[in-house]
Amino acid sequence: MSRCAALERITQETKIKLALDVDGSGQATICTSVPFLDHMLNLFARHGLFDLKIEACGDIDIDFHHTVEDIGIVLGEAFKQALGDKQGIRRYGQATVPMDETLAAVAVDISGRPYLVYNVRLPKVKLGEFDVELAREFFQAFANHCGLNLHINVMYGDNVHHILEACFKAVARALDAATQLDPRVQGVMSTKGVL
Repeated sequence: MSRCAALERITQETKIKLALDVDGSGQATICTSVPFLDHMLNLFARHGLFDLKIEACGDIDIDFHHTVEDIGIVLGEAFKQALGDKQGIRRYGQATVPMDETLAAVAVDISGRPYLVYNVRLPKVKLGEFDVELAREFFQAFANHCGLNLHINVMYGDNVHHILEACFKAVARALDAATQLDPRVQGVMSTKGVL
């Protein structure tokens, strides 16, 4: 069973082409025109063992908001498409990831009911040209379009780069756990019979 998706989204603000293999080996080719996001998505693919290709361009002359949010939308839709009816998946996943002085804990539920809890305190700063509050916009768009209940909690940390890196790695590892096929799961992991 192939759990792959290929999507393209074109708006007046962005153009995004994305290919995903949930059962990959962590290979990534990422070019979003937003260097810090490229770095985070490469980490996401590697630590989730997802194969991911993204080509994106957008109105970054205005700012990065539309590009970052729309990539979250397309990545969420790709996971939703690749997982299909969610037959046999574990559904839940969690990961706690340290990054030097930072510790981030993430829990996910591929329930079809999107919700984001984002307990990540960051100063309003830029990493390069990247406004760090855009990470929340990315995760919100991703959760909404994947149908994912996503909880991101940073217990402590000082370095903003380390905090966001720990978040992306922990989301990837939790999502990898939740998307795993379990031969003991008959149908879907729900008493309703549908996710």
